[in-house]
Amino acid sequence: MPTLTLSKWSDAAGRAFDVDADEQGLLDLLARLAALEDRRPEAYLQAVNSHARRTGRHFAKTELVDGYRQLVAAGKLAEDPDLLRRITRKPMRTHSGVAPLTVLTKPFPCPGECIFCPTFASLPKSYVPDEPGSLRALQNAFDPFRQTRSRLAAFQAIGHSAGKIELLILGGTWSAYPREYQTWFVQRCLDALNGVESTSLAQAQQINESAAHRNVGLVIETRPDAISPREVAHLRRLGVTKVQLGLQSLDDRILALNKRGHTAAEMRQAVRLLRGAGFKIVLHWMANLYGDTLESDYADFLRLWSDPAIRPDELKIYPNSLLKETELYRDYYLKGLYQPYAEQDLVALIARCKPHVPPYCRINRIFRDIPSPHIVEGNKKTNLRQLVQQHMAGQGSRCRCLRCREVRRQQVDPRQLRLHILPYDTDVTREFFLSFVTPEDGVAGFLRLALPRSSAVVPIAEVADAAMIREVHVYGPALGVGKQGQGEAQHRGLGRRLVCMAERIARDEGFSRLAVISAIGARAYYRRLGFTLGDLYMTKPIRTISA
Repeated sequence: MPTLTLSKWSDAAGRAFDVDADEQGLLDLLARLAALEDRRPEAYLQAVNSHARRTGRHFAKTELVDGYRQLVAAGKLAEDPDLLRRITRKPMRTHSGVAPLTVLTKPFPCPGECIFCPTFASLPKSYVPDEPGSLRALQNAFDPFRQTRSRLAAFQAIGHSAGKIELLILGGTWSAYPREYQTWFVQRCLDALNGVESTSLAQAQQINESAAHRNVGLVIETRPDAISPREVAHLRRLGVTKVQLGLQSLDDRILALNKRGHTAAEMRQAVRLLRGAGFKIVLHWMANLYGDTLESDYADFLRLWSDPAIRPDELKIYPNSLLKETELYRDYYLKGLYQPYAEQDLVALIARCKPHVPPYCRINRIFRDIPSPHIVEGNKKTNLRQLVQQHMAGQGSRCRCLRCREVRRQQVDPRQLRLHILPYDTDVTREFFLSFVTPEDGVAGFLRLALPRSSAVVPIAEVADAAMIREVHVYGPALGVGKQGQGEAQHRGLGRRLVCMAERIARDEGFSRLAVISAIGARAYYRRLGFTLGDLYMTKPIRTISA
C-alpha cells in the first residue's frame, strides 16, 4: 500500500513560508512572545507589530506556527507548548478536546419535501453555496479524501493538534445515499487520516487504530424515518458513533404544515433504537416554523426534556432562516401567510428556553452558519448565541448545558475535582451522567452510561445483556495521542476513573458485562482498560470487585 504524505503548509497563494530568510527576526519575536507576561491581546499585537520581516511585512500567525515548527525540528528553538498555544489561531476550534473535521457528501436527491429547506443544484439539499463547509466541498469537488486532507493541512497551518479527529459527514440525509457510496466515502476519509491507501473499509479502520490522525468520533446526519434495526447495524459497521436527527418539532400539526414527512412517533422510535444501540444522539430543533408562535415554540422546547422518549445528549437550535430558494418564501411569505420573528423576540425566546436544558445535554449551536445576504427577513446575526447570553445575564438567568460549563483551555487540578453522578430515565434506559466538576462548576470530563430496561430495547443482539458506555469525553485543548499537557484535563487519568465508576454502577445494578460504542481510533485506549473487540462493539466482563 502506498504511503501518502501531508503537503507542507503554504499560504493562500501557494507560497511556502521561507524560515531561512527571516530566521533571526522570527527567533527574536518568538522569544519575546515566550517571555511576555501580559496576556492581553493588545500586548501580543504590540509584540508582533514590533518585529517585521525583511520585506517590511509583519509575520502572519500561520507563519509564526510554521516557523516555530521548522525551528524546533532544526534544533534552533526549544519546544515550548505554552508558546505554541499562544500563537495558535482560532483556539476555540479544539478546546473541547478533539479536532472537529467536517466533510460534505455530493448532491443527491433527498426524500424530504420540507417547505423551509433551500435547494441548490450544485449542493446537497438544505445547504447554500457560500457556507464555509459548502465552499470547501465545492473546492474539492465533494471528494472525501481531498476534503479531509485539506482540513488536516488547515489544522496544521494554524497550530492545532489533529491527533484526535471527530469526523462529521454532513450533507442532508445520509441514509438516502447508496450504501456502496457510504462505504467508499468513509473509507476514503479514513485513508486521508491514515496517510495510507487501503483496499477495503475494514482495512482502513484497522490502520486507523494506530494512525497519527485517529478517528475518535464519526458523526452522520439523517432523518428519523430512515432509522431501523437494519440501519442501526449498518451505521455501526461504518464506525458511526453519533447520529444527528432532524427533529425540528414534536408537534405533529407543525410537522405536517411544513411537509416534514415524518411524525413525532417516528422520531421517538428512532431515538429508542439509537439509544438502545449506544449511539450519542444529537437533535436539531427549529423555532419559527410555519404555524408556530413564540408560545408554541416554548412549549415544544419543554417537551424535549419532559418526554422520556426524547431527552437528547446534544442539541442544535436552528431558528428558521427565510431564504428565497424555498417553498416557504414563494408560496407562504410572498402571500402574507408567514412572518419571521423579530430579532429581539427570537433572542428573548431562546433566552427563555436555555435555562431548561439539563446538565447532561450540550447545546452545540444556536444558529445555522448561513451568510446574511441569503436571509430575506428575520434574524441575520451570526452571533445569536452571544446576544442570548447577554439577554440572560440581564435577566439574571443561567444556562447549565455542557457547552456553557466545559473547562475548555483552563488548567485543572485533579485534587479539586468532585465526581457528580446524575441519574435520569428515558423510556427504554436508566441513564447515568457521570462528570468531574471543578469548584467553579466547570466540567472537566464526563461519561454517559445507559442501562437497558430489558434486552428487547437493544436492536443488536451482541450487546443485548450489557450495560453500555455511550460516551467518554475529557475536555481541554486537543492534545496528540499520548502527549502530556501542562495542567489541562486531558491525559490526567480522568477517563479511566470514569470508566471504573461506570463499571461499579453497572455491577451494582446487576449487569455482568460492560460494552462501549468505541470509535475506531479509541479502540487502543479501551483495550488498555480491559475491553476486547467483538463484531460491532468492545466489551468486558464486569469484575466482582472494581478498582
